[in-house]
Amino acid sequence: MGGMTVKDLREAKGNRTIAYVQVASEEEAVAASAAGMDMIGTAFVPDRAHFARAVPDTHFQFGLPWGKHADSTEALRDAMAAMMAGAQSVYCGCSPKIVEALAVEGVPVICHVGLVPPKATWTGGFKAVGKTVEQARMIWQQVQNFESAGAFAVEMEVIPAALATEITKRSKMLTISLGSGAGCDAQYLFSADLLGENRGHIPRHAKTYRNFAAERDRMQDERIAAYGEYIADVRGGVFPNDVQSVATDDAVLAQLWKD
Repeated sequence: MGGMTVKDLREAKGNRTIAYVQVASEEEAVAASAAGMDMIGTAFVPDRAHFARAVPDTHFQFGLPWGKHADSTEALRDAMAAMMAGAQSVYCGCSPKIVEALAVEGVPVICHVGLVPPKATWTGGFKAVGKTVEQARMIWQQVQNFESAGAFAVEMEVIPAALATEITKRSKMLTISLGSGAGCDAQYLFSADLLGENRGHIPRHAKTYRNFAAERDRMQDERIAAYGEYIADVRGGVFPNDVQSVATDDAVLAQLWKD
């Protein structure tokens, strides 16, 4: 088993910060692994089921899509399939009850608190969670519930940094920060944000290291230019020329028509 195991990740708590990225393509996964990323994750969907095999030397996590599973049996079935596909852990945004069903069977589970996008209506929409005493208590209670259910890690999304730091000190789980400050055990970004794939709004918590959107625009301009040149060559009789054509001996054609 290559890369950091769950045991390795748990032992890293308090010793060093884990680098973790969410990818959307095998190319991104391979690049992240080559760069030395500690953890790589992606959604467990049919066209990504092979990603883990492409990065055998990195801890790979498959995420169970929220809303797909009606009960713990369905979630467990997908979690087992994810592990069989090569994952070392799974993300599950469901309740502690479902997390417990997975954990009991030995599936290492990452749970989720704070701004949980599919459940954002309960916390006031797409904004920070935990800035009031009531919300902070709710988050801490959720963390304790998930830890009791057997989760080994918790993603904390857009909660106050000071709160995330204190939870990290008090929880045995590996804490993963997505916009929750530097005091967590792991830092997490989406590859699309990290590489600058998106146009317009960039999440406050994200840091962009490249401008792939501009590069894609440049490549699209180059595609259009190349297609235009090809069209002009076709219409002008320049393409194909002798280089792109197959020659034959005149005698062969003469004999063909003679016969």
